[in-house]
Amino acid sequence: MNKLVMNKPLFARPVWMAIIVCSVIAALLPVLNLSFPDGHALHVSSYMVGLVAKFMCYALAAMALDLVWGYTGILSLGHGVFFALGAYAHGMYLMRAIGRDGVYQSHLPDFMVFLDWKTYPWYWAMTDNFWYCMALVVLVPGVLAFVFGFFAFRSRIKGVYFSIITQAMTFAFMLLFFRNDTGFGGNNGFTDFKRILGFSVTAPATKAVLYLITLSTLLAALILCRSIVSSKLGRVLQAVRDSESRLMFIGYDPLWFKLFVWTLSAVLCGIAGALYAPQVGIINPSEMSPANSIEMVIWAAVGGRGSLIGPIVGAFTVNGLKSWFTAAFPDLWLFALGLLFILVTLFMQEGILGMLKKMKKFRKLEKPQEAL
Repeated sequence: MNKLVMNKPLFARPVWMAIIVCSVIAALLPVLNLSFPDGHALHVSSYMVGLVAKFMCYALAAMALDLVWGYTGILSLGHGVFFALGAYAHGMYLMRAIGRDGVYQSHLPDFMVFLDWKTYPWYWAMTDNFWYCMALVVLVPGVLAFVFGFFAFRSRIKGVYFSIITQAMTFAFMLLFFRNDTGFGGNNGFTDFKRILGFSVTAPATKAVLYLITLSTLLAALILCRSIVSSKLGRVLQAVRDSESRLMFIGYDPLWFKLFVWTLSAVLCGIAGALYAPQVGIINPSEMSPANSIEMVIWAAVGGRGSLIGPIVGAFTVNGLKSWFTAAFPDLWLFALGLLFILVTLFMQEGILGMLKKMKKFRKLEKPQEAL
């Protein structure tokens, strides 16, 4: 029996086929953008490529949240801070890569010259090195999550109380980063990126490479997370979600399991933010807004939490609706988002993916009756 469980494929064959087809279609978008001129029937606009790339970053963040909420039962309302910290860590490098091409033609970024900074603060040391900043993308969210999670989980804070303190954490970081004296650009944050590894950030070829890296990272993270939740470790995480007291009774210490998945989720969220910054072209403290963290929860809920693929579907669906709604009815989007969450909570508790599974089961039940 154990061998059968361990040899079970990560996804069923139809799901693998759907993942491959969607990945190929997504990978073709930047190719069509570069290969065909404007006005051609097969041309995909740069705007569309950038929009899908942004959605993929959001999908990675939503999947990271689902790892702790859907499988471990830990509802975080503060994942926006991990996303933003990853973006800021990459943004540090991008700001220094501007060199003297800024408005003030200084070796310091424009916002530092404007605020009368004379030199880089100590925490900006070595941030002109790309790989050092990539290490920060992983370490800064990871260390913060580990320290925060260790004290929270050791104190057995859970449920709504844990959700509240995560929201308080992201709000505190947002207020800190809004200050002009912290060296992170204050209200405006980091923007006007020009180069990454010597290549122009705005060049179509660079955008295509960043897009494909984002797609590859999303797929790799999906396989990694699915491998975890399908393993014995994953079954322990689900036991934490379903009955933590019973798990402790049979001899497991939930602390380290929760801390592992919490830290991994934060790291994945930080990577999503790092991919987001150069493609969107700006990162500011508003990304740490508690509302952004709540939106991540909505993405996971709408798509179907506890499925990994569901949050990806939810992120694309909700943000696609947001793009259309804010253009057509800009004042009504927040009302529509709230209504969507209420409807999902009341009538689609398993989200879009759960609804599709129910429809599939219903069709299977109908077939024998049709044969009769």
